[in-house]
Amino acid sequence: MLNWNEYLQLLVGLLSVVNPIGIIPTFISLTTNRPPEERRHTAIVCAFSVAMVLFISLLAGEPILHFFGIGLPAFRVSGGLLVMMMGISMLSANNDNIRHTPEEKAESYEKDSIAIVPLAIPLLSGPGAISTTIVYAHGGQSLEHFLLVGSVILSVSVLVLAALLAAPKIADAMGHTGMNVVTRVMGLFLTSIAVEFIAKGLGELFPVLVKIFP
Repeated sequence: MLNWNEYLQLLVGLLSVVNPIGIIPTFISLTTNRPPEERRHTAIVCAFSVAMVLFISLLAGEPILHFFGIGLPAFRVSGGLLVMMMGISMLSANNDNIRHTPEEKAESYEKDSIAIVPLAIPLLSGPGAISTTIVYAHGGQSLEHFLLVGSVILSVSVLVLAALLAAPKIADAMGHTGMNVVTRVMGLFLTSIAVEFIAKGLGELFPVLVKIFP
């Protein structure tokens, strides 16, 4: 089981990689011509979908890795590299293209429902969030551990819902510059967590490194 600091690290890391503040401009642009009731419904379905994706990752992520013969140390390194790419992109306040391509964004304007695709997947609960959840899920096998990680996922999903429901007010209050500042700070946290993922994964793959660099 993880210690309390690591659960707090999971909350910060998962919130950073999901980045509900950073999705606000995209959410507003995709729903600008839709009635308030539909925007509210989209926000609720999106937050629920984020929770479901992350809960599935929590419960089934590691068995899926075992099914494909992928070891957790290797997954830590690959997941860490992916999270680091997202963090570096966020440091330049330009994490949109790493989440989805311009072609996917253009296609989303034509969709009747955008709550699940592209908002929940891949913009919010994409590969980075899934990787982060699976890595931290491996930190324990007790019921208490899974309940605590589940509580973190639920908290992040509630924050996503709050951010989307209040998107116009947040955008007006923070402005483009303010949201970029928040994105850069989250990118810094995310990059630091990615370094820990990679270091721990390499240490498990190559134990001799731990002896050389204790």
